[in-house]
Amino acid sequence: MINKKLVVVLGPTAAGKSKLAIKLAQEFQGEIVSADSRQVYKKMNIGTDKIPKEEMEGIPHYLLDVIDPREHFNVVQYQKLATKTINDILAKGKIPFLVGGSPFYIYSIVYGWQFPSTEINEKLRAILQEKSIEDLSETLFKLDRKRFEQIDKKNKRRLIRAIEIAQQLGSVPSRQKKALFDSLLIGIKVSFPELKTKIGQRLKKHFRDGMVEEIKGLHDQGISWERLDNFGLECRWISRYLRGEIDEKTMKIKLQKDIEHLAKKQMTWFKKDENIHWINDLLEAKNLIITFLQ
Repeated sequence: MINKKLVVVLGPTAAGKSKLAIKLAQEFQGEIVSADSRQVYKKMNIGTDKIPKEEMEGIPHYLLDVIDPREHFNVVQYQKLATKTINDILAKGKIPFLVGGSPFYIYSIVYGWQFPSTEINEKLRAILQEKSIEDLSETLFKLDRKRFEQIDKKNKRRLIRAIEIAQQLGSVPSRQKKALFDSLLIGIKVSFPELKTKIGQRLKKHFRDGMVEEIKGLHDQGISWERLDNFGLECRWISRYLRGEIDEKTMKIKLQKDIEHLAKKQMTWFKKDENIHWINDLLEAKNLIITFLQ
């Protein structure tokens, strides 16, 4: 019987996970572990909506700024770091709160998903990097139709990784499950119209705060446009704008629509999980945690 208690706060982008998690961590002597696939990177703050230190309310946050954006980082590395961090928090007698919207990162911990161990093929990656998104999608479709149907077909980095795995293993194997913690999953319930409004408001704030300048600075520090293109939607559309491929108005419209599409995908992912308790407010979350910790 697993008796290591872990509270998970999840939901789509812009739902308000960080603020809720901080309030809950204050209430229950908790510490926060990020489950975000981009916030692990240093110098990527505005576009990833990384919470500033002054807004953490004194609650320790982990797995933010752990790796240089020039280096590669994947869910297997995250799983090892997060598992150790959560166990360290438990050893202090604190309650770990896993907070984020990246399903693979969350479920690598909650359900202990085991990912395929394959060697990095730099030669193959270099060849695939020169191919278009359409060509990569076609290649993956032929190699592994099941993975093709699940993957983000606009994310070149993930397409390349899936092809690399499929070529070595024949297909991406089914994920095995081995739960390491007794987890309570709390999902923030938010209607899609409300979420669209939140996304729009957040985007406007990010542009005011200097998101374009931040991404330009990353390129000036030696991070290629191709690499930036794989770092998520903000980097993808802003890097194309900075290259002169699209104008500012088009960039903002495309970015808003793609973030809305991402939010829908996240909601679809999470709705499949019957273990998630969807809450409307802080009080509901508190009552769930009180019962869980008894």
